[in-house]
Amino acid sequence: MIWLAILALGLVAGLVGGVVGFGGSTILLPALVFAFGPKDAVPIMGVAGILANVARIAVWWRDIDWRAAAVYSAAGVPAVALGARTFLALDARLVEMMLGVFMLAMVPLRRWYLARDFTIGFTGLAAAGAGIGFLTGLVASTGPINTPFFLAFGLAKGAFIGTEALGSLAVYLTKSSVFRGFGALPGDLIASGAIVGAAMIAGTWLARPIVMRMDLRRFQSMMDVMLILAGLAMIAGALQH
Repeated sequence: MIWLAILALGLVAGLVGGVVGFGGSTILLPALVFAFGPKDAVPIMGVAGILANVARIAVWWRDIDWRAAAVYSAAGVPAVALGARTFLALDARLVEMMLGVFMLAMVPLRRWYLARDFTIGFTGLAAAGAGIGFLTGLVASTGPINTPFFLAFGLAKGAFIGTEALGSLAVYLTKSSVFRGFGALPGDLIASGAIVGAAMIAGTWLARPIVMRMDLRRFQSMMDVMLILAGLAMIAGALQH
């Protein structure tokens, strides 16, 4: 029964993540912590997240900005390796709390810079990749933090979802490799993550027609709602540790 509930949540998480580009871990992680404990839940979610990103890349393959993803990944990969190594020696509760506050602050800030046509280029995207890559090594998920930077680069809807997924895939693969190298990702957790990820893949494919029909303003409003929920969830998680 627990696995049925997790797979159902995985389908919903994949659907939400497939529509707005993030939010899967916000939905799934509490259930995984309840079922497997906090120590195993994070690597399981990491494996599932990798598969979900692969699905988003496949769905939006033709809309991906390959140069943007390459710039973000080139800066993010070495940074996440450093962050993941640091995670093994640090208590990341304070970092998680700060990220939650940052997500909440990004909602009004994003609307402020949209009203002023604020944009970033490849240099700004590389800086975001380095900073977010390091933070991704420290906490369970930083997907929502990517949102304002990719939007400021000029991506939206399918282009945003696919490009962000490709950049995040490189970062999360590196993080998982570091954990695997230090013995924090055994084979049984990889298998559990793959099962959860399969449900998320199904949800991602169901999301495509929704995104295709959604107008840009509604898409951006939905992302604001998810940023608020993700920020509150991250703060709550930090307080409970």
